[in-house]
Amino acid sequence: MSLYVRFAAHLNAALDALEADGVLPAGLERRSITVEPPRDASHGDLATNAAMVLAKPAGTNPRVLAEAIAGKLNALDTVAAVSVAGPGFINLTLIDDVWRGEMTDIAGQGDGYGRSTSGQGVTVNIEYVSANPTGPMHMGHCRGAVVGDALASLLEFAGHQVIREYYVNDAGGQVDVLARSAHLRYREALGETIEIPEGLYPGDYLKPVGAELAAEYGDRFVGAEEGEWLALFRTRAVAAMLVMIRADLALLGIHHDLFSSEAELQAAGKPEEAEAWLRERDLVYDGVLEAPKGETPEDWEPVELPLFRATRFGDDQDRPIKKSNGSWTYFGADMAYHFQKAQSADQLIDIWGADHAGTVKRIQAAVAALTEGKTRFDVKLVQMVRLLRGGEPVKMSKRAGNFVTLADVVREVGKDVVRFTMLTRKADAQMDFDFAKVVEASKDNPVFYVNYAHARVHSMKRRAAEAGIADGPADLSLLGTDELSLVKLAAQFPRVVEGAAAAREPHRIAFYLYDLAAEFHSLYNAGNDDPARRFVIADRPDLTRARLALGDAIGQVIRNGLSIMGVAAVTEMG
Repeated sequence: MSLYVRFAAHLNAALDALEADGVLPAGLERRSITVEPPRDASHGDLATNAAMVLAKPAGTNPRVLAEAIAGKLNALDTVAAVSVAGPGFINLTLIDDVWRGEMTDIAGQGDGYGRSTSGQGVTVNIEYVSANPTGPMHMGHCRGAVVGDALASLLEFAGHQVIREYYVNDAGGQVDVLARSAHLRYREALGETIEIPEGLYPGDYLKPVGAELAAEYGDRFVGAEEGEWLALFRTRAVAAMLVMIRADLALLGIHHDLFSSEAELQAAGKPEEAEAWLRERDLVYDGVLEAPKGETPEDWEPVELPLFRATRFGDDQDRPIKKSNGSWTYFGADMAYHFQKAQSADQLIDIWGADHAGTVKRIQAAVAALTEGKTRFDVKLVQMVRLLRGGEPVKMSKRAGNFVTLADVVREVGKDVVRFTMLTRKADAQMDFDFAKVVEASKDNPVFYVNYAHARVHSMKRRAAEAGIADGPADLSLLGTDELSLVKLAAQFPRVVEGAAAAREPHRIAFYLYDLAAEFHSLYNAGNDDPARRFVIADRPDLTRARLALGDAIGQVIRNGLSIMGVAAVTEMG
């Protein structure tokens, strides 16, 4: 149980006591009450809005109620002072032993420090990446892959059961284009000189697929009609692309639990099931769409189609689930896919590229209808990444087919640099990835700065051992105000985890780690000007051990945060 949760329990006990005293009426709603760090650290260690939340429904003055609550909290032996500010905010200052105890908790809980049970009993399905299986992963896919994977780890850390899923779009026209491209490479492998026409995939990555098909089938399909080979080549090419995609994702440390096939979904009749379910509830009807804007009646031929009543659920218009030829629209198939996912999860999250923003409302409407509003569904939009080298745009790869592969980037700068960098901005904000900047050893590079803090902790321990200071119990009473201020920031980690999980925002972990590293570096650097403030002082083994214990606590929190991000903590900087 985190410090903030413990003090929320103390606050609830104080409110219960005021109810018993008749100061507060029983049964007031408390869900909006918070216990958090005050915005201004000079105001204390904790702040609560309890009086502001409860005063109006209690029919009392918020400041008067705040004074009554403060009186109850002041009786706690862990509270050094309580004050009421403004119209009724309550600020608490805790005794120093609370923060020393937090250091002990960090050491005792180790890798489990910051873990939460807030998501216990909740299964979340996160679908991320889901790139078309038409080639290797490129940097356009990278950010969504990292955001989705880090979010999955974050939710697991917060107690959720998580299903990591990749949706394979293998039923659309793009896989037929892939099959035709593979057929050209097949002919090439048999000795024919080919040219890749506009509209087909030009990358060399299909050459091995063509070679395998040539070795297996010889010239059987060289002059054959497309109908004789298209399905076979499509199946084989998609399978080869998925092997490549899995390998590319593995370079980033990403492994999905499920790869769900759109083609298999349709073959199993899942869209028909979804349509029948919706028709039973009068949520699909046969109707005619309005003419698109700009079309004249002479240009528009109305066709009766099955339409989903999306407008009942906040969308701008009702949506067709089938085309005029009877095949499923992309929306119709996607709707069925989400219907399938919702049957094995309590909550759904999709990580999409920002170019899919226009489809968010309709799929939210579909999920709301298909789950009768019982399933929380979030769509996280991820902006593209602009690749630079020293400020100049990076040239594309001809081998890959005019894009920069994820594999090439990971091999150049490393998995951890890529993952951390992708989380240094909010997912829906534009991002530049500069190959020179992401490996720069400076405060401006969060990847370096956070890892440097962790490496410094280990460096201090090595220097202490070289100075002959043996390991032993640490007297934490020797830590002063500045050291305990750092502990106060470290103690916010469990709260940051819960907040980031609730908001579905893994970048908050990266932001927090940067702030924690900055405070640690500031405290460490204070020893450059004042030798008495150094972490390792050869003739003060007792003080050194206390400060090393502080360093260990900070290092542990950094490791735990980095583990959520899928980044390894380094012990030495190269």
